[in-house]
Amino acid sequence: MEPRGGQAGSGGRAAEVRLKVPKGLQILTVPGLHGSGPGHWQSRWEQRFPDWQRVEQHDWSRPSLPLWAERVSESVMRAQRVAQRGVILVAHSFGCLAALRQAALDPEGIAGALLVAPADPDKFGVAGLLPAHRLAFPTILVASRNDPWMLQRTAFSWGTLWGSELHDAGMLGHINADSGLDQWPEGLALLDTLIQRIEAEGSAGLSGDRAGPWEAGVEVSSTFPYI
Repeated sequence: MEPRGGQAGSGGRAAEVRLKVPKGLQILTVPGLHGSGPGHWQSRWEQRFPDWQRVEQHDWSRPSLPLWAERVSESVMRAQRVAQRGVILVAHSFGCLAALRQAALDPEGIAGALLVAPADPDKFGVAGLLPAHRLAFPTILVASRNDPWMLQRTAFSWGTLWGSELHDAGMLGHINADSGLDQWPEGLALLDTLIQRIEAEGSAGLSGDRAGPWEAGVEVSSTFPYI
């Protein structure tokens, strides 16, 4: 499979993305180590969409995958009280690993996931705790060509294993606040694509056409950093 290519967009174009979250779905952001600061695209998205929720960790500086996944689980269950169709996880860096660990333990309630610049599982010694199969829900994995935290080809190898749609973000580093993305309209467009995938799968399920796991339609296509 070949990834789709993409370029970074300016914050001024963010308003062009008309993102609508269907009724019954809830967006949960899952930041990486040290959380996402005010300049991070996750924080900017939360400001723009105040009904979104953030998965909060007890200790943002301690990369404990079991503990972080537990917090994802708690947030998913809490969100399901008002979002019967489940949650869409918008994860970054180590937050991606926490989201994926929860998916390995119990994918119930997860409708889809946008995985942006996942941290390298081998650097944290947690590769064996992640799914080793195609996930049962749609995912889009976004990786840049110069991410210092994981080589793009390694990220795409993992994404292929999970059945993710792969997106080449170009030269954006770790796709964080230091990348100068402002509201990152390209990312919002990818999230909109993911929502459409979820809606299409739901329609197929209602019509009785769903035969199994979803199939990815991949086209060629600071002083203390927040990571």
